[in-house]
Amino acid sequence: MKKAKIVATLGPSSNDKIEDMIKAGVDVFRLNFSHADHKTHKSSIKKIRDTAKKLDSKTAILQDISGPKIRIGEINGILELKRGDKIRLVKKNPKSAYDLTISYPEIIDQVEPGEYVFFADGSIRTKVVEKTPDYLVLEVKNEGVLSSRKGVNFPHSNLKISAITPKDEKDLIFGAKNGVDIVAISFVNSKNDILKAKSILKKAGANPWVIAKIETKKAVENLDEILEVSDGVMVARGDLGIEVGIEKVPVIQKKIIRKANKLKKPVITATQMLLSMVNSPFPTRAEVSDVANAVMDGTDAVMLSDETTVGKYPIKAVETLVKIIKEIQNIYPYHKRYETDDDDAIALSVSDLAKTIEPKAIISFTSSGTTVKSIAKYRPKSPIIAVTHSRDTSRKLKVVWGVEEIFEMPKIKDPEKLIHKFIDTAKKINKLQEGDKIIITMGSIIGREGTTNMIRVYDI
Repeated sequence: MKKAKIVATLGPSSNDKIEDMIKAGVDVFRLNFSHADHKTHKSSIKKIRDTAKKLDSKTAILQDISGPKIRIGEINGILELKRGDKIRLVKKNPKSAYDLTISYPEIIDQVEPGEYVFFADGSIRTKVVEKTPDYLVLEVKNEGVLSSRKGVNFPHSNLKISAITPKDEKDLIFGAKNGVDIVAISFVNSKNDILKAKSILKKAGANPWVIAKIETKKAVENLDEILEVSDGVMVARGDLGIEVGIEKVPVIQKKIIRKANKLKKPVITATQMLLSMVNSPFPTRAEVSDVANAVMDGTDAVMLSDETTVGKYPIKAVETLVKIIKEIQNIYPYHKRYETDDDDAIALSVSDLAKTIEPKAIISFTSSGTTVKSIAKYRPKSPIIAVTHSRDTSRKLKVVWGVEEIFEMPKIKDPEKLIHKFIDTAKKINKLQEGDKIIITMGSIIGREGTTNMIRVYDI
């Protein structure tokens, strides 16, 4: 089975293909809260849960909140721009077609002459040449066209704007009430953005994993503190490329993956993984190499966006990712080494032992998923099977590298009885058989987080 995971964004092309997508290899469905309303998302959550139950799958749901995506207002038709043209960003009362409003007008006060402003994913680049209390004058640096609601980026400006908007707060509470497993926070700048999201979720009575999307210059600068408080990260290469320059994205991607791996934080690599498959049944060679390199670098998961929301070949795009991941597994650098603290001593020992005896599987009994993430950090070649009594934990683990099976078992306090119960269940569905050798990790106190203290080699 594949060890790196697949996140697929649900949309018009895939809403009625959930079962086929799970069968093709999707581990996590992403719901993009920049689009659709709560009624639509609630329907999608129900479809995913019902289909996963039918297929006996632990398929997870990732809620991606929109964050303060800065956009221009309404434009009458299309605005054609040429190099040297002057346009204005105005706080209010546009007076001509060349006056553009903005979704966060207070940002105008934070931008200075000489800084750049990009529109429409960087396809139009402008420079601030004049500033007044009410507007910015921008000089256009290249030809292009603008239409309503296109995105705006300020790559050189030090903007002070919260990553959690009032809309996001409502979306977070909605996700908490509807049991999403993972939440991705957009346009994170510091650890405070993650802590604020976690506080909102806690007050709403939920504890999903909170993933920080790294897509701003500030996030790159504050990566260490963001990783410290988040449950994982996403390399959001779209806006990141605009913010820092596309030539810097590959190096930053490798840096993020390396640091996240070391801290046993799941990392998702996203944006334009197989973009040509929106309209073509086949990817480009460059796209295949891009996915392969992300997997080789150690990403836990790769993500599809347009490919599965508006693309013509959503199932084929998933199948293509599966093929690439499995091929890379033939040359993957398993059994990685890090400076290890006491918390990871068990996990490192498991990896070293697995390298020596090559067990059929590594079986980790876990309450919170922490031990599983620790073992996955060292990238053992043997499959990892997670065994938990927690439905929430079982679904979260779908985004963790190397977790090939997840069993939900009842709480049994006696370790021996729990082991035998699991083995009997696994044998009945042909996951294990007589003669298999396995490595088991578990705690002396069953069901309590942070008590893993045992490694056993077990011959079935």
